[in-house]
Amino acid sequence: MSNIFSSGKLTLSRGGSDQYLLNGVKMLDADNQPIKEAEFESRVSNEVARFINNNYSQIVFLAGAGASITGQQDSQSIRGRSMRELTGIIADALGADEKAFSISQMARYSKYKFIDATSEDFQLENFISAVQSAQPYIAIDKQSKYNKSVSVILETIIRNTSYDYDDRLLKHAQIINILSSRITPPNKLTIATTNYDTLFEEAAARIAYTVMDGFTADIDPHFDPDVFEWNLVKDIPNLATAELEYKKQVINLIKLHGSLTWQFDDEHILRRLPRNLVNSPVMIFPSANKYMQSYTEPYFELFSKFQELINRPNTLLIANGFSFGDTHIAEMVYHAVTHNSGLSLLVSDYSLEGHDARGWKLLEGLKDSGYSIVFLQAVLNKLPRYLEAESNEY
Repeated sequence: MSNIFSSGKLTLSRGGSDQYLLNGVKMLDADNQPIKEAEFESRVSNEVARFINNNYSQIVFLAGAGASITGQQDSQSIRGRSMRELTGIIADALGADEKAFSISQMARYSKYKFIDATSEDFQLENFISAVQSAQPYIAIDKQSKYNKSVSVILETIIRNTSYDYDDRLLKHAQIINILSSRITPPNKLTIATTNYDTLFEEAAARIAYTVMDGFTADIDPHFDPDVFEWNLVKDIPNLATAELEYKKQVINLIKLHGSLTWQFDDEHILRRLPRNLVNSPVMIFPSANKYMQSYTEPYFELFSKFQELINRPNTLLIANGFSFGDTHIAEMVYHAVTHNSGLSLLVSDYSLEGHDARGWKLLEGLKDSGYSIVFLQAVLNKLPRYLEAESNEY
């Protein structure tokens, strides 16, 4: 049995043999027959619609690694990488480079406690943290090869988190359109993401949206967090009123862990396009040290803006593909839910089972305690059907 939707009041589940359950009880139609899939999906859509159709002033969409995964595995699809997949790709890259140590050797030299990268206990973030922490203390005769191995790891991560937007496979543009239509200017939809890729930027460009990403609008865009506070306003010279006409197709984009298109120069953080112009992107790589890095520029300003937005009244936060294993972000969301009575949270992921991150479990507990939280089984590509649904009485 797998849960498809869960709130503090009810749980909708899919069992074996096309069984559909409400709070563990088989769902029946008016003729006392088991309901069909279409009716079950309609019920799920209705519950989601009831939750999100509340005229929220602010909507924040938090996209984790799972939001870049299409879920399709044919030869022509472009898929994001899970941490498990990325671990295997890194192991292959190290093994193919004669000038680098193998992944098991890197684990041994960095004193990471799990040597076998195929083991369920092997966690990529903790491994990279151990590798980076040990770097200054490696024996002189091994330093060159060790440093080369670190470079291979980081370059492999960059190469395998760089995707092109394909609207045949991805629904980011629909998400932007649907959620933006629910907000009244001068408020703007905010996309916050931990991903380095440029899928949201490319999707926004396809549908003629302007993206406020914290960078100036000059010929060499540099980071200035004050940009998030600006709107685009139309000049109406013949209108004898102080009323402003705001451009509606504008979103905020907060890239919490950096981007493939950012780089440092002597004075500023610059945005460079296309991304192949950037040699050393400004990114927080997966590691257990992410928490400390988030207090440095530009991450401190980005995290502060995210925290400020989710603590505003009458706000809807939608999380997709985010496991809440990132302690810093998970704590921010937990604090906002427990201290901001005007915040509602919809958590969506490819599965609602098997999550052992403390942040996820804390939110499940808050949901069961009556806080305004619901869980929905849905990858990003499936979300539009739920976000567009109208609520009906059951």
